Amino acid sequence: MVVTDLLGFFFNVWVLLSLVGLVVLKQSVRFVPQNTALVVERFGKYRTTMEAGLNFLVPFIDRVAYNQTLKEQAVDVPSQGAITRDNISLVVDGVLYIKMVDPYKASYGVENYVYAVTQLAQTTMRSEIGKIELDKTFEEREALNTNIVAQINDAATPWGVMVMRYEIKDIDPPRTVLDAMERQMKAEREKRAVVLESEGARQSAINVAEGQRQSRVLAAEAEKAEQILRAEGEANAILAVAEAKAAALETIGAAANTERGQKAIQLNLAEQAIEAKAQIARDSSVVLLSDGQTNAANMVAEAMTIIQKLTPKASA
Repeated sequence: MVVTDLLGFFFNVWVLLSLVGLVVLKQSVRFVPQNTALVVERFGKYRTTMEAGLNFLVPFIDRVAYNQTLKEQAVDVPSQGAITRDNISLVVDGVLYIKMVDPYKASYGVENYVYAVTQLAQTTMRSEIGKIELDKTFEEREALNTNIVAQINDAATPWGVMVMRYEIKDIDPPRTVLDAMERQMKAEREKRAVVLESEGARQSAINVAEGQRQSRVLAAEAEKAEQILRAEGEANAILAVAEAKAAALETIGAAANTERGQKAIQLNLAEQAIEAKAQIARDSSVVLLSDGQTNAANMVAEAMTIIQKLTPKASA
């Protein structure tokens, strides 16, 4: 009976020690996930920061005070009012992309780093919008985002947080401003349409004038070429006629030195004289001629005398 009680007691002690050992083991071993940091305190004071992997704690002495994520977080910035440089009231909202770079500073430097960065983003955004006019808020949105990120990072460095980027989602001006902007855009579109139409008409007129000019130039060049060709043809024809006449005269002159040539010349002159008188008789009803000129033989004799006087000179 006593032995049984002793065995039961030792068994219970062993079981208790085993349970205590399991609890101690569980409290001393920590597996930290990727992109996670555990801030450990010992007796309420910061001791270390556990990174991803296997880590050990001293049971009942060390404790995990903060469990911080190192992933990039998207934080919505609530809508807020802002006044531009030209005194236009706007409602603006945006989104922040932040990442923790120092878990120690994020745990002890600020109570709630997400809230702190969001509030800082709102005040910075109001300040930046107040520096520019309404039209610039739409045109320079990228520069506005860059300036906000730079100023937030300067202020958030002691908090162990980095702002990766900031994006303005919506800019909502008053309805009256929207109506005025719509009218302005409509007028601008109409202006561009008129300018484009006038530019098209101008270009069309230029093209027509250029075409006409080129047509006149081509016509003038064609006419010039035609006149040159015609002149060359006429010159060649005159030259050919002159050469033919020269050859004929040379042939006639050579034949006039012979007896048969003289007779042929006399016969030709007689025929021309008769033909001339006949032509005069046809053209006029009254013909007055001297006695010497009425005889064809006399006219032939006079012509032969002239030829005989010219023949020695030509032969000489």
